[in-house]
Amino acid sequence: MSCELKAKDRAGVINPIFTCQPAGAQYVSIGIKDCIGIVHGGQGCVMFVRLLISQHLKESFEIASSSVHEDGAVFGALDRVEQAVDVLLMRYPHVKVIPIITTCSTEVIGDDVDGVVRKLNEELLQEKFPGREVYLIPIHTPSFVGSMVSGYDVAVRDFVKYFAKKTEPNGKLNVVTGWVNPGDVTALKHLLSEMQIDATVLFEIEDFDSPVMPSGNTVSHGNTTIEDLRGTANALGTIALNRYEGRKAADWLAEEFDIPTIIGPTPIGIRNTDTFLQNLKKLTGKPIPESLVRERGIAIDALTDLVHMFLADKRVAIYGNPDLVIGLAEFCLDLEMKPVLVLLGDDNAHYDTDPRITALQEKVDFDMEIVTNADLWDLEKRITQDGLKLDLILGHSKGRFTAIDNQIPMVRVGFPTYDRAGSYRHPVVGYAGAIWLAEQIANALFTDMEYKKNKEWLLNVW
Repeated sequence: MSCELKAKDRAGVINPIFTCQPAGAQYVSIGIKDCIGIVHGGQGCVMFVRLLISQHLKESFEIASSSVHEDGAVFGALDRVEQAVDVLLMRYPHVKVIPIITTCSTEVIGDDVDGVVRKLNEELLQEKFPGREVYLIPIHTPSFVGSMVSGYDVAVRDFVKYFAKKTEPNGKLNVVTGWVNPGDVTALKHLLSEMQIDATVLFEIEDFDSPVMPSGNTVSHGNTTIEDLRGTANALGTIALNRYEGRKAADWLAEEFDIPTIIGPTPIGIRNTDTFLQNLKKLTGKPIPESLVRERGIAIDALTDLVHMFLADKRVAIYGNPDLVIGLAEFCLDLEMKPVLVLLGDDNAHYDTDPRITALQEKVDFDMEIVTNADLWDLEKRITQDGLKLDLILGHSKGRFTAIDNQIPMVRVGFPTYDRAGSYRHPVVGYAGAIWLAEQIANALFTDMEYKKNKEWLLNVW
């Protein structure tokens, strides 16, 4: 019985778990108010990412492209950046923040994005848009290294480094959410509110669960402001929920401004949410109120109704973003389930020193694989060729055909989820997230019991 951490045993990628670095930077940019990013690369580098985000959030939003073509790939395409900034500022008078997000093609050809930003600041902005508040921020996210997870991490750091400015203490707590849904932001803000903590939530995508208003507005946008970003240098502390989606910014704030910082754990499940609240208490001195103790009790009661009879010993495969996946694996263990296969879609060199993975290796009493640089063919192969028996799959919509073809119940969680209604609205973090996840898992298993006539009579007497 062991928990083994190992790399994928073959070259190449078949059906990747997630996409490239610029996608992560784009997801960060949509959380900033008065911001439209320019992706410096081929138009597909925006089109396909924007499609994924729109499918997931079911909202319209704005990201621009420098639309590099063949001539730019040969001779350089910095003129496309200049044109893109000019057009964007003319068309959108409200825009203040413009990240220039690089891609594999423009990094390979060696476009000096930092240099063109300096040129635009000295020439275009001074000559054509004098007095206008505009911030051009180069963000280097070559697609040939890392993933959308590391791209998110890099972009959060670069935005914070650009704007953070030390003035007077503001008494706020920086909360770096990582790659989450609007429902997660709502849940986190609820916990902060109950503890009466004034916080800067980075990056604020709650409003992507957008209303349809009589005014007819149809474009969603984030609510993290320039002042919020500047104020990160004056916070009483920083808590980053994830190790791989926001830690770079948290560590930089700690080093640059000596701000007390806590990294993780991702507050998925009861024990991790307990730790999150204790960390909030540690950084702010605020007590945990009785209202949250009651919420915790309700969550434990909901889980108790399900765990022993329906969830115990169920064998689970999990894939997706690493912090989410590790948090889900820990939650499954707390539910007495067995996460026998955990797929991490990149080759991050720090996985072998991640204390959460080390804890799994030390404590798991069944055979468990944690595969790095994995893809969804690893999931398919283990089921169809290696005979892996599973009761449940947890992951985003890209793995649904494996679940369908092999008649394994699946709960959609993570990005992108586009084949289930309203998933972005429901949290996976906090006590509310623990209830939602456990009940989604149970209902998926219940439906499978009914279809397969497998002890479905239990549902009559439960």
